[in-house]
Amino acid sequence: MTWLEIILLALAGFAGGVANAVAGGGSFFSFPVMVAFGMSTLDANATTAVGFVPGSLATTAAYWQDTRHRLREILPFALVGIAGGVIGALLLIGIGDEGFRPTVPWLLALATLIFALSGWIKSYIARFTRQGARHAKTIAYVLMGIAAIYGGFFGAGLGIMVLATLAVIEEGDFHRANATKNILCMLAQATAVVLFIWGGLVHWPQALVTIAGAIFGGYFGIVVARKVPEIWVRIVVVAVGAVLSAVFFLRG
Repeated sequence: MTWLEIILLALAGFAGGVANAVAGGGSFFSFPVMVAFGMSTLDANATTAVGFVPGSLATTAAYWQDTRHRLREILPFALVGIAGGVIGALLLIGIGDEGFRPTVPWLLALATLIFALSGWIKSYIARFTRQGARHAKTIAYVLMGIAAIYGGFFGAGLGIMVLATLAVIEEGDFHRANATKNILCMLAQATAVVLFIWGGLVHWPQALVTIAGAIFGGYFGIVVARKVPEIWVRIVVVAVGAVLSAVFFLRG
Protein backbone atom coordinates (compact mmCIF):
# COMPACT_ATOMS: atom_id res chain seq x y z
CA MET A 1 0.00 0.00 0.00
CA THR A 2 1.11 3.55 -0.68
CA TRP A 3 1.05 6.21 2.04
CA LEU A 4 -1.82 7.93 0.21
CA GLU A 5 -3.88 4.74 0.35
CA ILE A 6 -3.09 4.25 4.04
CA ILE A 7 -4.09 7.82 4.89
CA LEU A 8 -7.31 7.71 2.85
CA LEU A 9 -8.29 4.32 4.26
CA ALA A 10 -7.63 5.49 7.82
CA LEU A 11 -9.76 8.59 7.23
CA ALA A 12 -12.49 6.48 5.61
CA GLY A 13 -12.41 4.05 8.53
CA PHE A 14 -12.63 6.97 10.97
CA ALA A 15 -15.57 8.54 9.10
CA GLY A 16 -17.26 5.15 8.87
CA GLY A 17 -16.76 4.54 12.60
CA VAL A 18 -18.36 7.90 13.41
CA ALA A 19 -21.27 7.21 11.04
CA ASN A 20 -21.86 3.73 12.48
CA ALA A 21 -21.83 5.05 16.04
CA VAL A 22 -24.49 7.64 15.24
CA ALA A 23 -26.61 6.48 12.32
CA GLY A 24 -24.96 3.62 10.37
CA GLY A 25 -23.63 3.48 6.82
CA GLY A 26 -19.91 3.23 7.60
CA SER A 27 -19.18 1.02 4.59
CA PHE A 28 -20.11 3.91 2.28
CA PHE A 29 -16.78 5.50 3.19
CA SER A 30 -14.24 2.64 3.06
CA PHE A 31 -15.67 0.50 0.23
CA PRO A 32 -15.13 3.08 -2.56
CA VAL A 33 -11.59 3.89 -1.36
CA MET A 34 -10.61 0.23 -1.69
CA VAL A 35 -12.18 -0.02 -5.14
CA ALA A 36 -10.50 3.23 -6.22
CA PHE A 37 -7.08 1.73 -5.39
CA GLY A 38 -7.69 -1.31 -7.59
CA MET A 39 -9.33 -3.85 -5.30
CA SER A 40 -12.14 -5.90 -6.84
CA THR A 41 -15.64 -5.03 -5.65
CA LEU A 42 -16.00 -8.51 -4.13
CA ASP A 43 -12.78 -8.26 -2.09
CA ALA A 44 -13.52 -4.64 -1.14
CA ASN A 45 -16.91 -5.68 0.22
CA ALA A 46 -15.36 -8.52 2.24
CA THR A 47 -12.46 -6.39 3.52
CA THR A 48 -14.82 -3.56 4.50
CA ALA A 49 -16.94 -6.02 6.46
CA VAL A 50 -13.87 -7.14 8.40
CA GLY A 51 -12.92 -3.51 9.03
CA PHE A 52 -16.15 -2.70 10.86
CA VAL A 53 -16.82 -5.95 12.76
CA PRO A 54 -14.81 -4.88 15.88
CA GLY A 55 -17.05 -1.82 16.21
CA SER A 56 -20.11 -4.04 15.91
CA LEU A 57 -18.75 -6.31 18.66
CA ALA A 58 -18.10 -3.31 20.91
CA THR A 59 -21.65 -2.01 20.41
CA THR A 60 -23.10 -5.43 21.25
CA ALA A 61 -20.94 -5.63 24.39
CA ALA A 62 -22.20 -2.21 25.47
CA TYR A 63 -25.75 -3.61 25.47
CA TRP A 64 -24.80 -6.68 27.53
CA GLN A 65 -26.60 -5.46 30.66
CA ASP A 66 -29.80 -5.12 28.61
CA THR A 67 -29.57 -8.57 27.06
CA ARG A 68 -27.96 -10.96 29.56
CA HIS A 69 -31.33 -11.68 31.22
CA ARG A 70 -33.01 -12.34 27.87
CA LEU A 71 -30.63 -14.87 26.31
CA ARG A 72 -33.29 -17.55 25.79
CA GLU A 73 -35.64 -15.00 24.25
CA ILE A 74 -32.90 -13.65 21.97
CA LEU A 75 -31.69 -17.10 20.83
CA PRO A 76 -34.11 -17.36 17.84
CA PHE A 77 -32.96 -13.95 16.58
CA ALA A 78 -29.33 -14.98 17.03
CA LEU A 79 -29.94 -18.12 14.97
CA VAL A 80 -31.61 -16.03 12.24
CA GLY A 81 -28.55 -13.76 12.20
CA ILE A 82 -26.10 -16.67 11.92
CA ALA A 83 -28.12 -18.48 9.26
CA GLY A 84 -28.62 -15.30 7.25
CA GLY A 85 -24.94 -14.43 7.47
CA VAL A 86 -23.94 -17.87 6.21
CA ILE A 87 -26.43 -17.83 3.31
CA GLY A 88 -25.56 -14.27 2.30
CA ALA A 89 -21.80 -14.83 2.44
CA LEU A 90 -21.97 -18.12 0.51
CA LEU A 91 -24.17 -16.46 -2.10
CA LEU A 92 -21.65 -13.63 -2.45
CA ILE A 93 -18.69 -16.01 -2.72
CA GLY A 94 -20.62 -18.19 -5.14
CA ILE A 95 -21.40 -15.46 -7.68
CA GLY A 96 -17.84 -14.06 -7.55
CA ASP A 97 -16.71 -10.59 -8.56
CA GLU A 98 -18.21 -10.84 -12.07
CA GLY A 99 -21.63 -11.53 -10.60
CA PHE A 100 -21.31 -9.08 -7.72
CA ARG A 101 -19.95 -6.05 -9.61
CA PRO A 102 -23.18 -5.34 -11.60
CA THR A 103 -25.22 -5.40 -8.37
CA VAL A 104 -23.05 -2.82 -6.57
CA PRO A 105 -24.79 0.34 -7.90
CA TRP A 106 -28.20 -1.13 -7.10
CA LEU A 107 -27.13 -2.21 -3.60
CA LEU A 108 -25.65 1.23 -2.91
CA ALA A 109 -28.83 2.88 -4.18
CA LEU A 110 -31.00 0.57 -2.05
CA ALA A 111 -28.95 1.28 1.08
CA THR A 112 -29.06 5.02 0.37
CA LEU A 113 -32.83 4.86 -0.03
CA ILE A 114 -33.18 2.98 3.25
CA PHE A 115 -31.18 5.65 5.06
CA ALA A 116 -33.10 8.48 3.37
CA LEU A 117 -36.49 6.97 4.25
CA SER A 118 -35.56 5.63 7.69
CA GLY A 119 -37.85 8.11 9.50
CA TRP A 120 -40.80 7.25 7.27
CA ILE A 121 -40.07 3.52 7.63
CA LYS A 122 -40.14 3.77 11.43
CA SER A 123 -43.38 5.79 11.50
CA TYR A 124 -45.07 3.45 9.01
CA ILE A 125 -44.06 0.38 10.99
CA ALA A 126 -45.35 2.01 14.20
CA ARG A 127 -48.71 2.71 12.52
CA PHE A 128 -48.75 -0.81 11.07
CA THR A 129 -48.21 -2.24 14.56
CA ARG A 130 -50.83 -0.07 16.26
CA GLN A 131 -53.43 -1.15 13.74
CA GLY A 132 -52.74 -4.78 14.67
CA ALA A 133 -52.33 -5.87 11.08
CA ARG A 134 -53.11 -9.51 10.54
CA HIS A 135 -50.07 -11.79 10.37
CA ALA A 136 -47.83 -8.76 11.09
CA LYS A 137 -45.38 -10.77 13.21
CA THR A 138 -45.12 -13.59 10.67
CA ILE A 139 -44.34 -11.07 7.94
CA ALA A 140 -41.80 -9.40 10.24
CA TYR A 141 -39.95 -12.69 10.88
CA VAL A 142 -39.79 -13.42 7.13
CA LEU A 143 -38.47 -9.93 6.42
CA MET A 144 -35.92 -10.32 9.20
CA GLY A 145 -34.59 -13.51 7.60
CA ILE A 146 -34.27 -11.72 4.26
CA ALA A 147 -32.52 -8.80 6.00
CA ALA A 148 -30.05 -11.18 7.67
CA ILE A 149 -29.17 -12.70 4.28
CA TYR A 150 -28.71 -9.19 2.91
CA GLY A 151 -26.42 -8.49 5.88
CA GLY A 152 -24.15 -11.37 4.97
CA PHE A 153 -24.20 -10.36 1.30
CA PHE A 154 -23.69 -6.57 1.56
CA GLY A 155 -24.96 -5.11 4.82
CA ALA A 156 -25.23 -1.31 4.42
CA GLY A 157 -28.53 -0.23 5.98
CA LEU A 158 -29.01 -3.60 7.69
CA GLY A 159 -29.58 -2.07 11.13
CA ILE A 160 -32.51 0.04 9.95
CA MET A 161 -34.10 -2.94 8.18
CA VAL A 162 -33.81 -5.17 11.26
CA LEU A 163 -34.97 -2.47 13.67
CA ALA A 164 -38.06 -1.86 11.54
CA THR A 165 -39.08 -5.53 11.67
CA LEU A 166 -38.28 -5.79 15.38
CA ALA A 167 -40.58 -2.84 16.06
CA VAL A 168 -43.43 -5.17 15.13
CA ILE A 169 -42.15 -8.17 17.09
CA GLU A 170 -41.09 -6.25 20.22
CA GLU A 171 -44.33 -4.22 20.07
CA GLY A 172 -42.79 -0.78 20.24
CA ASP A 173 -40.16 -1.34 22.98
CA PHE A 174 -37.28 0.52 21.32
CA HIS A 175 -34.50 -0.33 23.78
CA ARG A 176 -35.25 -4.06 23.74
CA ALA A 177 -35.50 -3.97 19.95
CA ASN A 178 -32.24 -2.03 19.60
CA ALA A 179 -30.33 -4.46 21.84
CA THR A 180 -31.72 -7.43 19.87
CA LYS A 181 -30.93 -5.68 16.59
CA ASN A 182 -27.29 -5.23 17.57
CA ILE A 183 -26.91 -8.93 18.34
CA LEU A 184 -28.58 -10.09 15.12
CA CYS A 185 -26.59 -7.69 12.93
CA MET A 186 -23.31 -8.50 14.68
CA LEU A 187 -23.81 -12.25 14.27
CA ALA A 188 -24.86 -11.94 10.60
CA GLN A 189 -21.81 -9.84 9.77
CA ALA A 190 -19.34 -11.75 11.97
CA THR A 191 -20.45 -15.08 10.49
CA ALA A 192 -20.08 -13.65 6.99
CA VAL A 193 -16.61 -12.36 7.87
CA VAL A 194 -15.47 -15.83 8.94
CA LEU A 195 -16.51 -17.18 5.55
CA PHE A 196 -14.87 -14.26 3.73
CA ILE A 197 -11.61 -15.01 5.54
CA TRP A 198 -11.97 -18.71 4.77
CA GLY A 199 -12.58 -17.83 1.11
CA GLY A 200 -9.39 -15.74 0.93
CA LEU A 201 -11.24 -12.53 0.04
CA VAL A 202 -9.84 -10.31 2.79
CA HIS A 203 -6.88 -7.98 2.17
CA TRP A 204 -5.41 -7.75 5.65
CA PRO A 205 -3.26 -4.60 5.38
CA GLN A 206 -6.28 -2.60 4.21
CA ALA A 207 -8.53 -4.29 6.76
CA LEU A 208 -6.22 -3.48 9.68
CA VAL A 209 -5.93 0.18 8.67
CA THR A 210 -9.73 0.38 8.42
CA ILE A 211 -10.12 -1.30 11.82
CA ALA A 212 -7.77 1.21 13.46
CA GLY A 213 -9.59 4.17 11.89
CA ALA A 214 -13.01 2.73 12.76
CA ILE A 215 -12.07 2.21 16.43
CA PHE A 216 -11.05 5.86 16.81
CA GLY A 217 -14.08 6.93 14.79
CA GLY A 218 -16.43 4.87 16.95
CA TYR A 219 -15.02 6.44 20.11
CA PHE A 220 -15.29 9.94 18.63
CA GLY A 221 -18.76 9.08 17.35
CA ILE A 222 -20.02 8.92 20.93
CA VAL A 223 -19.05 12.58 21.32
CA VAL A 224 -20.67 13.43 17.98
CA ALA A 225 -23.86 11.62 18.99
CA ARG A 226 -24.15 13.83 22.06
CA LYS A 227 -23.55 17.11 20.26
CA VAL A 228 -24.73 16.69 16.66
CA PRO A 229 -28.34 15.79 15.78
CA GLU A 230 -28.57 12.36 14.14
CA ILE A 231 -30.37 13.88 11.16
CA TRP A 232 -27.22 15.77 10.10
CA VAL A 233 -25.08 12.65 10.17
CA ARG A 234 -27.79 10.82 8.25
CA ILE A 235 -27.87 13.60 5.63
CA VAL A 236 -24.10 13.23 5.12
CA VAL A 237 -24.42 9.43 4.78
CA VAL A 238 -27.29 9.76 2.29
CA ALA A 239 -25.36 12.35 0.25
CA VAL A 240 -22.28 10.12 0.12
CA GLY A 241 -24.41 7.12 -0.80
CA ALA A 242 -26.18 9.04 -3.58
CA VAL A 243 -22.87 10.19 -5.09
CA LEU A 244 -21.40 6.69 -4.90
CA SER A 245 -24.50 5.15 -6.48
CA ALA A 246 -24.26 7.61 -9.38
CA VAL A 247 -20.54 6.99 -9.83
CA PHE A 248 -20.91 3.19 -9.89
CA PHE A 249 -23.90 3.42 -12.26
CA LEU A 250 -21.83 5.58 -14.62
CA ARG A 251 -18.90 3.18 -14.40
CA GLY A 252 -21.22 0.45 -15.60
